[in-house]
Amino acid sequence: MTDSSAGSPRYAKGTETRRAVLGNAHVDRAQASQTAFDQPFQELITEGAWGTVWSGQTWTRRERSMVTIALLAALGHDDEVAMHVRATANTGATKEDIREALMHVAIYAGVPAANHAFKIAKATYAQMDAAKAAGGDDEEQPA
Repeated sequence: MTDSSAGSPRYAKGTETRRAVLGNAHVDRAQASQTAFDQPFQELITEGAWGTVWSGQTWTRRERSMVTIALLAALGHDDEVAMHVRATANTGATKEDIREALMHVAIYAGVPAANHAFKIAKATYAQMDAAKAAGGDDEEQPA
């Protein structure tokens, strides 16, 4: 990490929030795969996305989760949709919350985007339910 961000309070808060939302296993995998090439990008998202946006005081993590999933679905970022659906286990957003967010996607971003996101969410919830039934930890599911 560069000296400019590794020790910053925003980076520390971002790391804490990222771990709370996505889980330690996900963050550990991301850090383990980090290279000199993507290190500045990882620092940017840790400080900006996690240390500023996700750590804000105005919305709850549940609210941020719903909005994030809707935006990712609208933009067609499938892997990120699945990752953030898994994160609902930590944010408090319910299946009903995500269903309503995806209904908004259908109206405001298009039925095809919502249809695909519903498929991703259903598959992700099925994986999470199966892991829970097996007594396992869903954190190890691929992103």
